[in-house]
Amino acid sequence: MGKWKTLAQAAIERTAIVAKFICLYHITDTYLFSPTIVRFISFSVCQCVNGGVEIDRWILQVSGPSMLPTLNMTGDVILAEYVSHRLGKVGPGDVVLVRSPENPRKTISKRIVGMEGDTVTYLVDPNFSLRSRTILVPKGHVWIQGDNMYASKDSRHYGPIPYGLILGKVFCRDYMSAMLGLKSYDV
Repeated sequence: MGKWKTLAQAAIERTAIVAKFICLYHITDTYLFSPTIVRFISFSVCQCVNGGVEIDRWILQVSGPSMLPTLNMTGDVILAEYVSHRLGKVGPGDVVLVRSPENPRKTISKRIVGMEGDTVTYLVDPNFSLRSRTILVPKGHVWIQGDNMYASKDSRHYGPIPYGLILGKVFCRDYMSAMLGLKSYDV
């Protein structure tokens, strides 16, 4: 009988360890880092987008022309965190991950140009005219734009976005993956 009791005790202890790991993973995935974990690179060389230091973290890839030249069109691997925007530590100039106002299943990366109460002047259609508009960003909203104004669908198209759509702050871009030709996956 003592043998079965020892086995049952060991099974309970191991089950508790697995349950703790799953809880820790859920909290990390939901509240600290990007929602899509792609891979872990322990040898990454990062250029920090918003100031900081070189670090190794969970990463994801973004692609498209809207953030050229900051992020490459073929897809840069970036590091993003979930804490700063919850503490109100994002502001103009920060690159953020945002839930798309047009398609809630899509995550986009844009730069914050204005916070609530700021006045933002922007070109309505930079491809065809120099006509500009000025807008006051309402309370609880931010104004986001892509760095490549000619190929970006952003607040110029759908207006100021609610602060609650910000998912995370990008703080680092990985160069090593591009140099080594490593395959990444879309966000």
